[in-house]
Formats: sequence, C-alpha cells, structure tokens
Amino acid sequence: MIYKIRPRNFNPKFEVASCFIEFQKEILLLHRQDHKPQGNTWGIPAGKKDEGENILETIIREVKEETQIELNPSETKYFGKFYVKYPDFDFIYHMFSVELNYKPKVQLRNEEHKNKSWLPPEKALELNLIEGLEENIKTFYNLW
Repeated sequence: MIYKIRPRNFNPKFEVASCFIEFQKEILLLHRQDHKPQGNTWGIPAGKKDEGENILETIIREVKEETQIELNPSETKYFGKFYVKYPDFDFIYHMFSVELNYKPKVQLRNEEHKNKSWLPPEKALELNLIEGLEENIKTFYNLW
C-alpha cells in the first residue's frame, strides 16, 4: 500500500526515487529482466538512494544508469514523497517527472531490462506493471 501521510508503525529500510520521463504525452516504460525481483514486469526508471546522496542526485544517477539519458536537474520536477508498506518491509518513495522536448535515444542495461516502450499513461495501465506502479500512475496523472 502507498500512503501520502506516514502510517503508524512505519519503519523504512531504504528510500527509492522514480521518474516519469515524458515525451509528447507518452511515458518511458522499462521491461524488467526475468531474473530481477518482480521480473517480467514493466516499470519506470527508479532505484535506491545511496549513502550521501540527496534524492535528486539519486534519480539523476538511476536514470543515467538504466537508460543513458542525462536529465537536467533544473528540469526534473519533484512530485512528492510517499510511504510504502509491503508485507515484509517499508520504504520511502519519491516521485519525479521530466517533460522532454525531444525523444531521447534509450540504451538499456541488458542485465536489468529487456525492452522499452513509450506509451500514454492510460495504455501503460494495461501492462503487467511492477508492484505499486499502477497506483503511482493513477496518482500522478489523476486517473482515478
């Protein structure tokens, strides 16, 4: 479950940042390799915050590592902080977005992702999404 307000008995193990990369009303989705946790699902660029990083540095690094896209920090917008409770652990989740005026060349790291797609948010909801991404898309794009 994802919460906007910190729930009771919330003990985060880590922080994660993700980014909706948009071009002409479509978002970049990445298809996870089968051997990865929650393999064969679709997600957006995301990853855990490293020690000593601020959360903007985290998403800039993760997007570069996963796609070779270099985001401009001043154009990367912070959407908000959320609290995620899974049955086995809790974590803090930060959402970002960036609207590009060009379609970037995406180079995937084969060990992490096997494919990519650009889709409107409504169409993305039809995919087999990584846990929690459906809620994130609906929240960010107001699709409830």
